[in-house]
Amino acid sequence: LELENGPMSVTELVELSGASQSLVSQHLRLLRAGRIVTATRKGREVRYAIADGHVAHIARDATLHIQEGES
Repeated sequence: LELENGPMSVTELVELSGASQSLVSQHLRLLRAGRIVTATRKGREVRYAIADGHVAHIARDATLHIQEGES
């Protein structure tokens, strides 16, 4: 859901999530394969973005649903 705020690099996602670089990269690879995120290269940096606003909406709803079940 961090990508809702705009494109981000792997480094930025690692810093925000606290996950390892390899784990974030692996998840992004799978999300790209599923066409959920897109990647744009700028020099040596790759920026990832949500491919479709509907995907962000579904992810947000799923997260809220999970949080409701925890209370």
